[in-house]
Amino acid sequence: MPDIFISNDTKKEKLTSKKEPIKKKSASKAKREGKHRRPKYKLEQKAQGRLSAFSYLPKKVNFETRDKEEKVVLLLRRHPVTNFSWIVIGALMIVAPAVLSIFPLLSFLPDEFQLIAILGWYLITTAFFMENFLTWFFNVNIITDERIIDIDFFNLIYKQVSDTNIDKIQDVTYTMGGVARTLFNYGDVFVQTAAEVPNFDFLAVPNPDKVAKILQDLRIEEEIEKLEGRVR
Repeated sequence: MPDIFISNDTKKEKLTSKKEPIKKKSASKAKREGKHRRPKYKLEQKAQGRLSAFSYLPKKVNFETRDKEEKVVLLLRRHPVTNFSWIVIGALMIVAPAVLSIFPLLSFLPDEFQLIAILGWYLITTAFFMENFLTWFFNVNIITDERIIDIDFFNLIYKQVSDTNIDKIQDVTYTMGGVARTLFNYGDVFVQTAAEVPNFDFLAVPNPDKVAKILQDLRIEEEIEKLEGRVR
């Protein structure tokens, strides 16, 4: 029968019946979403460059064994002030040829060989700078919402990577001693675990108290997930 012969009330009932029911989130999906609700840490969000020694919730950080759902909470390096000694040595190496030119140490060599010797010295100086910078830059400690990762960089062809799950953490302590460490707010964080690697040491990292607090909060959150059955 054409709609023209159907009353308005009947039309309204048809339109109402055609409305799709509101879809509710399944319990499993809600659990998966709830799994990633991590505690919000009261830290100041400052501009974090690639050379930052304390990067909280960094956006562009990746590593070889990272899972797709794994979220990086903290990336740590040694405090920049720890680079002061080798920077001073490198600066002295740069000015050394100019200072030593006052003394005729290479006068017995032809001018061409003197130039080669100076260039060789600056190549050694450049290698010294690069080695120390790369060692500082690639020696990192990474804290994710699931694991802690310790990357020890020795040279371009050798590095050592250790990791353990957050739920394996047994104890977290930190130390700050000395005028320099107190003034610049950096220290050592020691993590004892029940994993194959029993100890993780975060040496000379900025804000060691905040690092220890984040690790403790993540461990508590992991225990809550186990109780609620939200473990991956």
